[in-house]
Amino acid sequence: MRRRLINSTLAVVLVVIAVFGVSLVIVETRTIQSGAQESVASEAVRLVGIVESRLGSGEKLTPGILSEQITAKRYAEIEVPGRPRIQVGSRPAGDVIESTQHGDRGERVTVQEPRSTVSAEIGRTLLVILAVAILAILAAVVLAVRQARRLTAPLTDLAETAERLGSGDPRPRHRRYGVQELDRVADVLDASAERIARMLTAERRLAADASHQLRTPLTALSMRLEEITVTDDPDTVKEEATIALGQVERLTDVVQRLLTNSRDPRSGSAVAFDLDEVVKQQVEEWRPAYRSAGRAIVRSGKKGLRAVGTPGAVAQVLATLIENSLMHGDGTVALRTRVTGNQAVVEVTDAGRGVPPDLGSRVFERTVSGRNSTGLGLAVARDLAEADGGRLELLQQHPPVFALFLAREAEPSSGE
Repeated sequence: MRRRLINSTLAVVLVVIAVFGVSLVIVETRTIQSGAQESVASEAVRLVGIVESRLGSGEKLTPGILSEQITAKRYAEIEVPGRPRIQVGSRPAGDVIESTQHGDRGERVTVQEPRSTVSAEIGRTLLVILAVAILAILAAVVLAVRQARRLTAPLTDLAETAERLGSGDPRPRHRRYGVQELDRVADVLDASAERIARMLTAERRLAADASHQLRTPLTALSMRLEEITVTDDPDTVKEEATIALGQVERLTDVVQRLLTNSRDPRSGSAVAFDLDEVVKQQVEEWRPAYRSAGRAIVRSGKKGLRAVGTPGAVAQVLATLIENSLMHGDGTVALRTRVTGNQAVVEVTDAGRGVPPDLGSRVFERTVSGRNSTGLGLAVARDLAEADGGRLELLQQHPPVFALFLAREAEPSSGE
């Protein structure tokens, strides 16, 4: 493309030079020739006047006196009736420019100039025109190269940007080139890069969230299946199988919620539900794991609370907090329900070391962890809580107290 831009620019310049240059040469040649002819004629008229003046005053007419009156390299011949012919200068050989004038006393003056003098002047003019044309061509080459670079360099840069997008690097470059059309293409590529970056981030986040959120219910399900494999009591097998089926349903709910949030994170499925039932279910589900670890999990607080949210999401949040206490905490884990204003609160605490002082509220940030874990659990749990209008907070670092705040179901007004 660069070569085509340079060639096209040079072609335009050469056409312009050819058209105007030839016209200028013709005009200048004719002007010089006509100017030389007029100059010779003017000099002949002037010599006729001088001759008449000297004849009228009786002065002498000699070649030495008249040679001072004509231009160098010109030849003059003066004929006066009854007198010898007077010649001034050397008669030019070859083609000449000539002018003959007659006076009132019958004298005749002829002035000649070699045409080679005019040709030399025409040649000098042509050299000047040629030099100007060459300078114009050189200037056109420089401008064409600069313009080609100005246009092709951004195109090369945009091609590299597109190649980077195709290779999986969606970072926008935010480069502009001062050319409206190229800047428009750059805007489109940057916008596409940002969209691709958001899509990749959403996909990676979905994969990370899915691996983390599915781990907890799968762990609980595997514990129930282990209980089934080690018992021969049909009633125990039936009970554990029923609980396992419930866990499968919750696992299905988690998967469905992950897919829904990946399409639209703002979408929610909040309903009024029995908070006691969700808390009870989580305590019973995790009790075998705590019993195996030689620890206990208990519940306390206000009963009969109904909250607004997604039961599966609330269960997942509580499961994350309970699992964190199992992995990183110590002693008995306590779940306490209470009411504050128009909100229902579930607090989860244990007797462990708690959250390190340097983390504080950063414990909810992704990839932030004080126990060499992934750092996704609490971040995902907070996202789940906020999706239905709730919130998850760290009320106390040592001993750790995490609180899930949920909106309470509006109580129906009593009729009179």
